[in-house]
Amino acid sequence: MKRTEGVLSDGRRIIWFDESDDAVRDGIDRRPLPRVALASQLRFDPLLGEWTAIATHRQDRTFLPSAAECPLCPTIPGRHTEIPTPDYDVVVFENRFSAFGGGPDARGRCEIVCFTSDHSSSFGALTPARARLVVDVWADRTAQLGELPGVRHVFPFENRGADIGVTLHHPHGQIYAYPYVSPLPARMLAMARTHAAATGRNLFADVLAAEREAGERVVLAGRYWTAFVPRAARWPVEVHLYPHRRMPDLPALRYAERDEFAELYLDLLGRLDALYDDPLPYVAAWQQAPARPDSDGDRDLSHLHLRVFSIRRAPGKLKYLAGSESGAGAFINDVLPEAVAQRLRTA
Repeated sequence: MKRTEGVLSDGRRIIWFDESDDAVRDGIDRRPLPRVALASQLRFDPLLGEWTAIATHRQDRTFLPSAAECPLCPTIPGRHTEIPTPDYDVVVFENRFSAFGGGPDARGRCEIVCFTSDHSSSFGALTPARARLVVDVWADRTAQLGELPGVRHVFPFENRGADIGVTLHHPHGQIYAYPYVSPLPARMLAMARTHAAATGRNLFADVLAAEREAGERVVLAGRYWTAFVPRAARWPVEVHLYPHRRMPDLPALRYAERDEFAELYLDLLGRLDALYDDPLPYVAAWQQAPARPDSDGDRDLSHLHLRVFSIRRAPGKLKYLAGSESGAGAFINDVLPEAVAQRLRTA
């Protein structure tokens, strides 16, 4: 992997990641952009014990532009974009409409990860080599963002599909570097602490072992990874991918583990798209340890894994987070997890 850093015209950082060491990335952003003015606030909800980011400037972010106006495509004569080169492999840059920043109480960073310069492609259509490069990019950004002052949790993810609510169709993901540990991993770590105190074992490792032994919800299994539908899946389509070796985060993955993940994940995405008549809308979310060791030993309790889930419950039908889910926080799943696993195995 070759890594080339640059600066956009408004001062934001951009990094090119290339498969070839011979790639030359010396583009200059010639857009007359004003400096980014963020106005984020962090406000604490004392009833839920959770933080909310108030980021009113995001109301003006780019919304579903045409392919001819896509800001994530390469720059070409007559059209300047966020990437000031005529092509690229993978590019990461700071989000101009970041959810964090602009004040002492809203530290953190939001980055965009462009998986390919091909506007009409998708992650599932990447070559294994390009998917492997993206894994290296996630690991690189996790390590670097985790060292920023005030950052406590690094969260790489991809939103795919209009039904999910994407605002840009170009194949891309995001990375949020939170100034706090976000609610879902915080809850999982609390359960892991309770489980360790009661049994002396790791909760994530026990869940993985139980799924591998039962087998009925396993979709794919390799030497280093297993993909399974969780027994208590919240979403109509939900698959978790666990490395067999317990580790805290993406930088801890070994070369062979990264290689197999790229192959297995592309296989899984192909199966997900084969479920219905059109590409499946999904969220792919990495769960990893807090950025820094703490007195609770959370990094030792954590187990890196990827959660891929979709709100589509049947052709033309979506799972909405309505009264029970949004009002009470109680999920109701209309689809049997074992049936989803079987369909994915044969897709």
